[in-house]
Amino acid sequence: MPEQEHVRVEPAPGPPLLASRLTPAVPPEPVVARPRLLRRLDEGSAGPVTVVAAPAGWGKTTLLASWVRLGGAPPDVEPGAVVPDSGDLSVSSADDPVSAWMSVEAGDDSDRLWAYLAAALRSATGATEDGPVPDRPPRSDQLEALAATLAAADRPVLLIVDDLHRVADPAALTGLEFLLRHAGRRLRLVIGARAGLHLPLHRLRLAGELTEIGPDELAFTDDEVADLLTAHAAALPATAVRRLRERTGGWPAALRIAALAVRGQPDPERWVGQFGGDQPEIAGYLHEEVLATLDPGEADLLRRTAVVDTVCADLAEALTGRADAGQALADLAGTGGLLHREDTRPPWYRCESLLADLLRADLARLPADELRELHARAADWYAGDGRPADGLRHALAAGRWDLAGDLFVAHWPELTRYDRDPVHAPAPAQPPAEVIRADPEVALACAAERAYAGDLPAASGHLRTAAGHAAGLPVPRRDRFLRLVTALELTVARLADDRAEVRAAAARLLRTRPAEATPTRLPTGSAPTAGGGGAADDLDLRAFTGTALGLVELADGALPTARFVRARAAAREAGRQRTELVAASRAALLLALRGELRAAEQAARDALGMPPCRGWACRLDCGHAYLALAVVALLRDQPEEATANLALALPALDTAGGWAGNPEVGDDWLAAASDEPVAAAVAALCRAQLRRDSGDPAAGQRLLVRAREALAGRPSAAEVTGLLRATEAELRAARGDLDSARDLLADAADEGADPVLAVTLAKVHLLAGDAGAAERTLPDWQAPAATAWPLPVRLDAGLLDAVLAERAGDGRRAGRILEQTLDLAGPQGCRRVFTRAEPQVRDLLAVHLDAGTAHFALVSDLVRGAGQSTAGPSVGPRGALDEPLTERELTILRYLQSILSNVEIASELSLSVNTVKTHVRNIYRKLDATRRREAVRRARELRLI
Repeated sequence: MPEQEHVRVEPAPGPPLLASRLTPAVPPEPVVARPRLLRRLDEGSAGPVTVVAAPAGWGKTTLLASWVRLGGAPPDVEPGAVVPDSGDLSVSSADDPVSAWMSVEAGDDSDRLWAYLAAALRSATGATEDGPVPDRPPRSDQLEALAATLAAADRPVLLIVDDLHRVADPAALTGLEFLLRHAGRRLRLVIGARAGLHLPLHRLRLAGELTEIGPDELAFTDDEVADLLTAHAAALPATAVRRLRERTGGWPAALRIAALAVRGQPDPERWVGQFGGDQPEIAGYLHEEVLATLDPGEADLLRRTAVVDTVCADLAEALTGRADAGQALADLAGTGGLLHREDTRPPWYRCESLLADLLRADLARLPADELRELHARAADWYAGDGRPADGLRHALAAGRWDLAGDLFVAHWPELTRYDRDPVHAPAPAQPPAEVIRADPEVALACAAERAYAGDLPAASGHLRTAAGHAAGLPVPRRDRFLRLVTALELTVARLADDRAEVRAAAARLLRTRPAEATPTRLPTGSAPTAGGGGAADDLDLRAFTGTALGLVELADGALPTARFVRARAAAREAGRQRTELVAASRAALLLALRGELRAAEQAARDALGMPPCRGWACRLDCGHAYLALAVVALLRDQPEEATANLALALPALDTAGGWAGNPEVGDDWLAAASDEPVAAAVAALCRAQLRRDSGDPAAGQRLLVRAREALAGRPSAAEVTGLLRATEAELRAARGDLDSARDLLADAADEGADPVLAVTLAKVHLLAGDAGAAERTLPDWQAPAATAWPLPVRLDAGLLDAVLAERAGDGRRAGRILEQTLDLAGPQGCRRVFTRAEPQVRDLLAVHLDAGTAHFALVSDLVRGAGQSTAGPSVGPRGALDEPLTERELTILRYLQSILSNVEIASELSLSVNTVKTHVRNIYRKLDATRRREAVRRARELRLI
């Protein structure tokens, strides 16, 4: 940070200059130092232009003044330190720029602006009135002379200009822009501004000459909020601090107002819970400092679009009738900073939460007819855009009972919440009694809307009202009506965590399946009809109940893979994307645990690729999908990919703030995931394996212990607990603690024990040098029942069996077993079992490579890079041939890479020599080759091997 020189204002013609505009503003005390932003200013001020741009109240002036008073970000200023209220703390050197401050006021024309610019530049350069700094807007020759003087200066000049947005005439800044371009980087500009800055920011940005600090960076973090409250003697518990930061969006002005107000509250924590933008202090500030600065059209756009939570250009146009609504939204999100743009295509925007509170309070004061019209427009738009939950909410608020009933009947499977985060939507008005009598489905629509909002007592009340009208309905309609009542009862029970009632309601619902229902696939692009019955209704019932039961079982700690796979298939056939997303993301995770990596990866990619901005609370779904990809990458021995996907999964799975902003994740993170016990356990498994790979098995072991403790008391979690125990035992064994590893697996040798525990115990026995105990403990991984084991367990068992055979001197049997293990691992790309195994496995692979294998490329890669492989599945896309190779020919083609003769290949495959020769001739013909080496080369070019 440059030295702030003493300002000496020289007399000049015209009105006198105010010294207060040429010295840094004195912000209200106390001011909390924010080193991360001071460092950003230090870094930015080394370049030509730094812009601190944000709406009112975001601390622009306070930040710039603190930076000047502190002399930058000295290393001894800690986060939360209170900035001293006097004194020059700057430390300058001959290489530092010398700085000057200038504040702009409304109404500054070109003459007045340049008078202050001249005074500021004189204070920085030490020039006199007779020097090269003119007091009036300079002529071109004067500008060139001034630019030359600045370019030749011994020290750069840093000019800090606050509130530059107040300059209304772009021509007034022409001279300043000229100096920036021609002063040889000896003039550096730091600007504080709101919207409407008349400088060529796009050109500066493209030229790499612009540093921008906006609302996202100016927003207070949790730690900074706590520091500010402490400085105001208004300390709060950590949960209340987080809540206050979330409600304010980190907006500094609102936080200061809250810090001043909370001190006088008898129950500060409760007061924070009710804090909002409609409170008098906040509302007054927003009206005077934010809305009053906008033109009437922009303010009206914000107010009308506040009827929805997020808005895009098309929706804004429908709500306002403005053809330029999209551009207006972009402007308010860009230079205005009043809207946050979400990273979607097309872009969606949301208002700051406090400003949204105020705008909704303003909306509530509109005439009732006008407000209903806004809700009706929103309902029609959402219904047409395939967002039934939002459409239903606005249809009820608009009193569009017919639309509400139609939306519910047509889209009921998509109108259930699959997470437990309520949307806190206000309850719409009650439908008139005559409407309910004529159309009791409207009462069901009200129940669905209240359940979605998390208001379960109100949802149950609407359900009781609806059920009272069932008897008067004609039979076909009554059957459908009662089915929908049962579906809503299931939803309410699941959200209330009444698992017994969920199962009972699901059984009642499945008993209503249409007799003529078949699993016939619907035509592409079709969706179920409002009361269609038949296959469409059956698909909805299977998708809905399967997903609901799967979620209940998952919450108990079970692994209902098949249930989610079937529910996903039914949801896809029915065209129910929301239900498909939930089922696909969970199916992906469970398939990954089973080692079905291709199917898991596809399901996860499908879930992540579904259209965003559909009004779904899909954070948890994305978390499960990313966690599935982390497991896939781990089993394929891609540690960097696994770490990256795990980093994406953990915040998305965070249901209680335990993981947020904490990449290392402490021991208490599992408690925050009590609603997602399986996901928490799988995340612990992944982290533990990665910690082991990085040389810290003890840290991984601690994570696994905590994970097992979190699953205690869940009788359905035996399979997950077994995986945790097995992994923990492996980590103990890796540290040389074989006795405690055996103790942890004490019951694994019992008949009917979990195969993962038995296989792990056998591995521990072998590490202890007891091959006989290992052989006795190892379960039969080739038995028919073993096909139901997870693939990683079968691979572990097969590899251990091969090692035991080799140690017993039966190399031929070891080779056959190893080949069978590779047959299982190759299609899924499972490599970790080989690359992270004991050194003797690499030796076994090397021997097998010389002896000949149908997996020559895979084994060769494993031998060369054991422990470091990052490749995917060994079976790549097959090249285009006029006549494709058969599966048997592909198998023999892999053997042709080795040194085995046709006789030896026939022996390995238990085929006759003549059969092998026939297949070889067919391979040569199809590959247009005349000899073995040429066929192998051609096959590799086509990526067949």
